[in-house]
Amino acid sequence: MGAATTVKKFDWKLGDKVAIRDGYGRGLLEVGALDAAVVALDADLAGSTRSNWFQAQWPERFVQMGISEQDMVTTAAGMAHAGKRPFVSTFAVFLERAFEQIRNCVGRQGLDVKFCGSHGGLMTGQDGSSAHGLEDIGIMRTLPNMHVVAPADAQEARSAVHAMHARDGPAYMRSTRAGVPLFHDEDYTFRWGKGEVVRDGDDVTLIACGPHVHESLAVAEQAQAEGTSVRVVNMASIKPIDEALVAKCAQETGRIVTAEDHFVHNGLGSAVAEVMAEHATGGVLHRIGVRSFTTSGTPEELYRHFEVDQPKMLSAVREVLTK
Repeated sequence: MGAATTVKKFDWKLGDKVAIRDGYGRGLLEVGALDAAVVALDADLAGSTRSNWFQAQWPERFVQMGISEQDMVTTAAGMAHAGKRPFVSTFAVFLERAFEQIRNCVGRQGLDVKFCGSHGGLMTGQDGSSAHGLEDIGIMRTLPNMHVVAPADAQEARSAVHAMHARDGPAYMRSTRAGVPLFHDEDYTFRWGKGEVVRDGDDVTLIACGPHVHESLAVAEQAQAEGTSVRVVNMASIKPIDEALVAKCAQETGRIVTAEDHFVHNGLGSAVAEVMAEHATGGVLHRIGVRSFTTSGTPEELYRHFEVDQPKMLSAVREVLTK
């Protein structure tokens, strides 16, 4: 990937709890060091999205748009037309305000604009129901030309920024607020359209994205104690999705559970269901996801209340074994 010559230093080790948004900030520094055409734009939340790290390094290549998401997207589109490579960030739920501009100004023209929706999902916690971006993956994966990634940890997010930069065209990354244990090291390389088997198993496949990959690994351990062998797949590349791997898992284990911090409709689970149907894989599918609008609380409280926590995932593993 190449190392960035930046002022900010990082000392991340396997097992450290690091926010996925920190991986975005670090990756942005690195591609900024590699390519002078990279510019960053933010909508009044640079400290939260971590684009302020880029701002501190290259203030002349950073634009603070204020609370003006639609203007931010159209400005980025203009910069892309002028040969720049814009990275645009704000909270996932606020980026949705600019959907018309993302669709018409960027998507329809296939412009080289990269988006990061930070603070996605219930992990945003006490910021409240209105701040829980739970439909962002579905909205973005609907658009032709748009690639979508939901990294499982900060190192994967860092690598995914490089993959976004390397591909000409629009892309969307979802990042999250709280720390997630690192299970990738600095040599890990994210690839579009490729899933990652992080634990093998024969009875059930758990396909997850974002922080739910870590949750899935814990569930697999619990299931192993009950005599059930669970395969865990990190499907960070939601669009394009790894169709071959999904079909292989459906055919080999016959039972799939998907888990995500997103509305159950039109997210990862829906993408997996589409692959299973189109490839006529057979097998059983159970989708774990949020099924209603939410409320305020800690991430742990919200995961439990809206049934996307480890006990619910383990229950789903047990349930598909009976079908």
